[in-house]
Amino acid sequence: MVEHIAVIGSGTMGRGIAYQAVISGFNVTLQDISSEAVDNAQSYIEGLAAKSREKGYIQQEQYDNVFQKIHYTTDLPEAVKYTDLVIEAVLEKVDLKMEVFKQVNEHSPESAILATNTSTMSPTEIGASTKNPEKFIAMHFFNPVHRMKLIEIIRGLDTSDETVEVIKSVAIQMGKETVEVNEFPGFVTSRMNCVIGNEAMNMLMEGVASPEGIDKAIKLGLNHPMGPLEMADLVGLDTRLRNMEYLHQTLGEKYRPSPLLLKYVKAGRLGKKSGRGFYQYDREETLL
Repeated sequence: MVEHIAVIGSGTMGRGIAYQAVISGFNVTLQDISSEAVDNAQSYIEGLAAKSREKGYIQQEQYDNVFQKIHYTTDLPEAVKYTDLVIEAVLEKVDLKMEVFKQVNEHSPESAILATNTSTMSPTEIGASTKNPEKFIAMHFFNPVHRMKLIEIIRGLDTSDETVEVIKSVAIQMGKETVEVNEFPGFVTSRMNCVIGNEAMNMLMEGVASPEGIDKAIKLGLNHPMGPLEMADLVGLDTRLRNMEYLHQTLGEKYRPSPLLLKYVKAGRLGKKSGRGFYQYDREETLL
């Protein structure tokens, strides 16, 4: 039974996972190597909780949990010492993820399940670097975590059935639906999302239509709830670029990143988190 969840990495996904976990009744520790990042995550989580309570999205008990059942730290050994489940949410770099799990293995209980929140990478490869690959799995959350209903669950070669069932029960407690996906680069959603988004960027570069026009066409013509350029801004253009580069390397030419994506990342236009991507944003838009 999972009662305590440690989330490693307090960026966009990590803080979102931590928030969803704590309002779902879990005890949570959120860790990052940067004290500034941890402080920013705490401000985000408490601000989101306040706005969500004000709008009636969460109950008073859930709001209270945000201040009573979550701990923030820069100390990884402390974060995982007594945990039942570790969810890693660091950058999409396989070497970095492996290094994180090497440290986690040294300090977490033998019984703990280890999960990577990767959107593209192999849980078999990452899990092979751990002591107990049968207790390793991928949980692919979606941004913003508190609003998106899906978690893709991807087992590695050695992942046990028991581990899968525990993760499904955690997802249910978080109010999520799950899809079990066979391991393959990009899984289901990232492969589709990257292709659509990349083509939208190429069309923008070619002058086919404006960002607003492309997104409106996809939303009203294909019934997507969000346009592909809006989605890329939400994910983060640097994150999207890393995903595209990995898929290009593993799956071939159709995943070659758009030159426009490369240009925007070099310019620091990373989407919502930087205030500017294909659109411009103010700070209030980054919460709800």
